[in-house]
Amino acid sequence: MSSLALPSLRWPHWLLVYLLGLGLVAGPAYPMYRHYDFSHSLDTRSYLSVARGEFAGVSLTRRYRPLVPALAAAVAWPIEQVYARIWPERPGSEWPLRLAFYVVNCLLLAGAGLVMFRTCQRCGASPLAAALALAAVFTSRWTVYMAGLPLVDSLYLLVFALAFYAVRAGSAGAVVAVLLLALPAKESGLMLVPWLLWYGRHALRWPWQLVWLTLGGAAWLALRIWIDQQAGTPPSASVSNALGHLENLTYSLGRLFSVKGAGEIFSIFGFFSLAVLVGLRNRAARQHWLPAVGWSGAWLLVIVAAHMLLSGDLGRMGYLAAPVFAVAFSLIVSAYSLLGSKARSQSI
Repeated sequence: MSSLALPSLRWPHWLLVYLLGLGLVAGPAYPMYRHYDFSHSLDTRSYLSVARGEFAGVSLTRRYRPLVPALAAAVAWPIEQVYARIWPERPGSEWPLRLAFYVVNCLLLAGAGLVMFRTCQRCGASPLAAALALAAVFTSRWTVYMAGLPLVDSLYLLVFALAFYAVRAGSAGAVVAVLLLALPAKESGLMLVPWLLWYGRHALRWPWQLVWLTLGGAAWLALRIWIDQQAGTPPSASVSNALGHLENLTYSLGRLFSVKGAGEIFSIFGFFSLAVLVGLRNRAARQHWLPAVGWSGAWLLVIVAAHMLLSGDLGRMGYLAAPVFAVAFSLIVSAYSLLGSKARSQSI
């Protein structure tokens, strides 16, 4: 699929797609940032603490994900200089940091959207269908949640988007980015490594992948040791915490095979999910998009499923399937003459 001729995209076109993604994310997420009650959210309070450099007392699951909090802290500094003058009715020192998380998360999610848009095109989708797929992904309730709150999922979604793009486009740069960012974004990014070593070997050969993985892994371990020193926690505690996630399997499986769990899965992409049913209705329809998703996409969905089961948060982790869903959705939509090729619509 990557051999298809692609339109030449100069920087104004890239910027237009990026701004489209940013617009789809920033507006709906603003009320979440502005009105969310942080008092009952342990996740958000933990990441606010990490952004302030306060690791003691923060959950072992969250303290080793400092990249987004560090970016938010950097953005918060200039915001603090003018915040009180612009919004004097909002007392409290956390508001500039919350706003910084909102800004950083929106920018990262828009970047993920740009990568997904390009992946859709690489797989043969028309630009209009790729843009509609971007809208289908970014109108999810989880986009608003990830963009508006002090969370780190925006970077992790970007990592998944880069991983799928690396494989479908044969991009060595994207492979390197994933190997460097996956582990510090979330420790569960370790599950992406075997997948990338196998399916990304055509983009970047194993010896070079191992070199970058070693560099990324060494930096990640050094970061964890430094955080443990700041928090006064023995390194063995993180091992026990990781094994504790296995206890979520029983809960997640029970929730998955329930009416509530089915509703939670459907709500990830909502009624846009019905497009996949259209694409599965006969063999000709399946042949239009399944080869583009390929075994790499199927196994990436297996990794997403593992995240869902280990975390217990089916919907939020299921949203990591967005890069694969976007490609499937865009190619199914491209099959119709109003958005894509008439020849393709006749074949389906």
